[in-house]
Amino acid sequence: MSEDLQALQRRLAAFAAARDWQQYHTPKNLAAALSVEAAELVEIFQWLTPEESAKVMTDPERAHRVEDEVADVLAYLLQFCEALGIDALTALAAKIERNESRFPPVRSARPDRPRGSEE
Repeated sequence: MSEDLQALQRRLAAFAAARDWQQYHTPKNLAAALSVEAAELVEIFQWLTPEESAKVMTDPERAHRVEDEVADVLAYLLQFCEALGIDALTALAAKIERNESRFPPVRSARPDRPRGSEE
């Protein structure tokens, strides 16, 4: 990645400040905007089959739309984290650690049981 998250957060904050948008960047508004942008990403995949969705980046027009929506989601997430003083990478690392404890690896797949089922 070319820029780290803190540098991107600073760019986003400077962008908003130059336009006097900070007044609108409350946690509530940023969470709502993040939700809307995530929904726009979902919309791209809404009626695709699993196979079509796996190949979405091979279509230049769709790939561009996906990249734009991913950027919008990440921008709002970073602004949300900035507003609340959340270190996104620390939060993610902690969540992964909790999930590793909650969901142990599958030992071996047995043909008579669905993956992830209890033995």
